[in-house]
Amino acid sequence: MALYASVPAPSRLYWRVQLVGWLLYAGFMLAVTSGSGRPPAEHLLLVATVVVPMMGMSHWLRYLIRANEWEQLPPLPLLGRLLITNLILSVGSQVIIWALLVWVIKPSGDGKPHGWAEFIGYTLNVNFVLWLWEGFYFGWHYLRSYKQAEVDKWKLAAAVQEAEMRTLKAQINPHFMFNGLNNIRALVMEDPSRARDMITHLSDLLRYSIQLNSAERVPLSRELEIVEHYLQLEALQLEERLSYSLDVDPAALPVLIPPMTLQLLVENAIKHGIAPRPAGGYIQLTAQPNAAGEQLHIVVRNTGHYQPKLGHEGVGLRNARERLALLHGAAATLHIDNDPQDPDTVQATLHLPVAAHIPAPALPAALSAYR
Repeated sequence: MALYASVPAPSRLYWRVQLVGWLLYAGFMLAVTSGSGRPPAEHLLLVATVVVPMMGMSHWLRYLIRANEWEQLPPLPLLGRLLITNLILSVGSQVIIWALLVWVIKPSGDGKPHGWAEFIGYTLNVNFVLWLWEGFYFGWHYLRSYKQAEVDKWKLAAAVQEAEMRTLKAQINPHFMFNGLNNIRALVMEDPSRARDMITHLSDLLRYSIQLNSAERVPLSRELEIVEHYLQLEALQLEERLSYSLDVDPAALPVLIPPMTLQLLVENAIKHGIAPRPAGGYIQLTAQPNAAGEQLHIVVRNTGHYQPKLGHEGVGLRNARERLALLHGAAATLHIDNDPQDPDTVQATLHLPVAAHIPAPALPAALSAYR
């Protein structure tokens, strides 16, 4: 019972295909053995004696496959398991069928089993039918998995596109653009060098946002550069009301993450936590892999108080969670709540698995400096 406790119940489609398939097999057997000369009732009973146990075995085989997750196995280990299982089932089925024929049904004439040659022949026949059944079963499973992968791919593409549109609306809206350009214009005569730097920050942020639809993941180092550009521009607007620090383990820089994920968390921290407060506040971003190097832990802490509306977490956060789920499944989590140690601090925690990564440039000096 424990083996099958977690196996989902078969669908209606499974039962329909199972019933139709074995009825067709029974019809084939009836046609092949139609010239035996037995009474129709006995003929039908003999065929049922063969087909019903095989149908039961195939259904048990389905539970065995699902309970042990054989669908996830590579071809060679799967074939090895099926080879042994089919051998046991085909021999066992003949023992059951022959016992029914000899002691229960007792057919007339020569309907009883005759010798080991016939036993081996019927065993090979059942073995072939089981391989045929498994071919259909795994073929259907792989077809559904392929279609689901295509659906997930399109969902991810839609999520990335939605993230791009959200970014274009939130970051590159007229209000943000005009504030940034006006602040830069004020610096042109006062501090030309800093004005050039601000133009560079704005240019890189715009370029990165527009290129969002070309990548599902980007190195953490690249995402941090964009966060730095965004913070520099916001610091120009908020002046002394904004301070921030970025503390990133160099080992975390090559890890791939969905683009604009950190930027979204930083944007929310400024928009909802710091900008409304006359005294401003701080943002602290830390990122480091765990001891085993299998998970990346990112924490964004900011001044403020988190008061979410039930069912209204925001399009950006919902989109970020959907992209994380599509890319990493349950292995990635994004949680936002008030810091239990500090009632005036909001903490956003992102955990995601360390997937394949590409070399990243060294951490810019600006990222390790406190602003």
